[in-house]
Parts: sequence; structure tokens; C-alpha cells
Amino acid sequence: MAEEFRLCGENISPGTSMTLEVALPHLYTRTPMTMPVHVRRGRRAGPCLFVCAAVHGDELNGVEIVRRLMKRRALSKIRGTVVAIPIVNVYGVIDRSRYLPDRRDLNRSFPGSDRGSLAARLADLFMTEIVAHCTHGIDLHTGALHRSNLPQIRGNLDDDETLRLARLFGVPVLINAVLRDGSLREATAARGIPMLLYEAGEALRFDEVSIRAGVQGILNVMRGLEMLPPVGGRKRHSREPFVARSSAWVRAPASGIFRGTVSVGADVKADDLLGSIAEPVGDTEVEVRASRGGIVIGRSNLPLVLEGEALFHIASFEDLVEVAEQVEEFQTIHEEAIENGNEPSIV
Repeated sequence: MAEEFRLCGENISPGTSMTLEVALPHLYTRTPMTMPVHVRRGRRAGPCLFVCAAVHGDELNGVEIVRRLMKRRALSKIRGTVVAIPIVNVYGVIDRSRYLPDRRDLNRSFPGSDRGSLAARLADLFMTEIVAHCTHGIDLHTGALHRSNLPQIRGNLDDDETLRLARLFGVPVLINAVLRDGSLREATAARGIPMLLYEAGEALRFDEVSIRAGVQGILNVMRGLEMLPPVGGRKRHSREPFVARSSAWVRAPASGIFRGTVSVGADVKADDLLGSIAEPVGDTEVEVRASRGGIVIGRSNLPLVLEGEALFHIASFEDLVEVAEQVEEFQTIHEEAIENGNEPSIV
């Protein structure tokens, strides 16, 4: 049997669920602010997994992923504990902004300090009240404003447990990303907690494929941690994901009106035409070409660009043909699920 579990000042008994409200600094209008935390405990002991979203306040796919995850019937058979935080940066979500009101990036403020800036205090609160009680973590993100990302997992893949969980998640592309100073990944790594970062879609937009893949990926990781029983019956053969050897952005060679002709997930070769940039009036037009071969894992969706802006993010792989096939298969599987699923699709 699982033991008593105390989180945010509340005792949560085995076999129960609870929604907590973690007190945050008030707004200057004296309006109270809280961070919602959903906890689901199994009757049997097991890992404690936190799943968080909206560390950047304009990255919303994860909010919907958490909502759908906590509704899944499979969680009735859970072993261990899931701690789900759909909105970490509540202030940013209210303002539809990546940042906190003090213009700081929360994901560059960990582990934080209880005597620091608003960002530092929120980071310290999250580490103290949530991360300190967990054994594993999944942080849900999207691309930045006007930028889409192919569903991908980023993590410290030199760590054996992180790599194992990344492979289980179920996306075709894994990025062995360096630990950025002040990031949640860096802070959890310092505590010895394996954490995955799921990147998919675009800021301030819902993307149905990204959301469904995220929910399924979290369930896959929970099964890998033996928090959920394995799926019975026949299922599709899961293919091994590919770890990118390197990645680089193709930047705008000139300012103007950008017309991209290649989508996220496309297989490109070095010097392939990716789009063009033209002046709003006049005949001048500049081609945008791939600097390397690989898979497009991110791209700008904004037609207005300045010289030097990042347009296409291309990741390189050892076996480009096979990873391209797997990306296509991944997209097809989830598109078919949208057509046949019971959950209404967000469009």
C-alpha cells in the first residue's frame, strides 16, 4: 500500500484525488492568485510523476493535454502518484504572454529564491512544493509565437533513464539538448530527477495532433514506469525514435514578405528551396534554401521577416530516409485517430 503523501500542506491519502490551489503573490489590485495542482494517487506505492504546462504563459497545448490526461479512465488503475499542473505561469496566461509581468522568463529563473524577483519566487515555490516531492517529470511546451514545432522530445539523453523514457514517449524525433542555465530541466537534473521536455505546435494555438500525441506519450511513459498496466490486445508495432545528431536554423537572407513552401516534418536536402522573400512592391525576390539535409522540426509562420530572423529549424540524422518515413507514419496515425476518435477535435 502507498503511504501518506503530503503536498502543498495537504495530506493526500492513497486511492484519492484532490485539487489544490497554491497561493501566489497577489496582483497589485489585491486580486488573489493561485496555481492549480491536480493530484491523483493510487492505492499502491510507485513513482511520483509531475506533468506541468504553461511555464511559458503563451504555450497552451500543454494545458489541454493535462486536462485530457486527468480525464482518462486508465488513471483509475494508477500505481504511485501523478501531480498535474496545467498552468505554472498563471500571470503569463492571463496576459497571453511568454513572460511574467516583470518581463523575466520563468524557464531561465530556476531553481529560484524565496527572496528574489517574482520569477525567482515562483520558481522556488514550484521546486519546493512540487518538484521536491516527485521522482520524475514531464514539462510541456510549444514553439514560440508565430513558430511551429514538430512533436519532439528534448532531454539529457546521456542519462540512461531519461533516454529510456524519451524512447517510450512515442514521437519519432529526440533531441539531445544541452541544459540551459536557469531552466527547469537543469534544476531537476541537479536533484537527480529524470525529466522530459515535450515540444509541439505553436504558441497561443491549439494543435490537435500535438495534443493527442502528448496525452498518449505521457501514458506511454507512465506504463514504462509501471504506474499503469500494459495495454492488452494487439497494437501497432512501435518503432525506435531517432536522436538528432545536430540541428541548425536557416535564417532570412533579406527582409521582406516571406512565403514558405515547406511544412514542419518535411524531408529536405541541402540546397533545397524552402521558400522565398520578396519586397512588398517591386521585382526583387530572394530564395531561401536549406543549409543542410534533414527533417524540418520547426518553422516560422509569420509572413513578415527581417534579415537574420530564424525561418526553418532543420535536424540532421544518420538515416534520413527512415526517419522521414517514421515522421510521416506518426502524423498519419494521429490524423487517423482524429478522424476515428470519440473526443471532438479542436479546429
